[in-house]
Amino acid sequence: MNKLFYILLLFIGQEVLAQSPIKVACVGNSITQGPGREHPDSYPLQLQEKLGKKYHVINFGVSGRTLLKNGDYPYWNEPQFEGVKSFAPDILVIKLGTNDSKPQNWKYKDEFLDNYVEMIETFRASMPENGKIYVCLPVPVFKTNFDITEEIIVNEMVQLIRQAAEKTGASLIDMHQPMEKYGKLFADGVHPNKKGNKIMAKLIAKEIR
Repeated sequence: MNKLFYILLLFIGQEVLAQSPIKVACVGNSITQGPGREHPDSYPLQLQEKLGKKYHVINFGVSGRTLLKNGDYPYWNEPQFEGVKSFAPDILVIKLGTNDSKPQNWKYKDEFLDNYVEMIETFRASMPENGKIYVCLPVPVFKTNFDITEEIIVNEMVQLIRQAAEKTGASLIDMHQPMEKYGKLFADGVHPNKKGNKIMAKLIAKEIR
């Protein structure tokens, strides 16, 4: 009887594990945060809709934040940074860099690659062994605004992000080239609207599935 009971418990435990949703953390700046971390128009919540009930997506975006530790508003200093580690995601999507292109931040460009590698490795330490990390190339900047500069992103930053992915074994998602034809969806030249966020969510969902 006891043996049957323990077999039943094991079976139930396996069923619970099988039904546990795959945890997805979306790290980023205002483009990730969108109209709000809980707003359905944000790309992470639209990503949740596209991935379905097998996944649990949380928006950890914080407006104005940089990947650079010496940037004006480093993501490292935010409660969301610790929140990602506590969440221990199965899948992590990092989309940072846009604010780093501002002059006051990019003067620390020589630290960008090392900071990116460190961020990836820091988050990886809190993830399952088979966890998957995706790093995104920034979406295009269609009009220089908020001191954010497309030339720096294209000519300097993109290559550094590619190197960070290569050094850490993270997967790369190109969010730049596929979004180049959607300038009309970026009212201020930097931030996509609901439709733009939907396209972003579609691109990322395609990689995750």
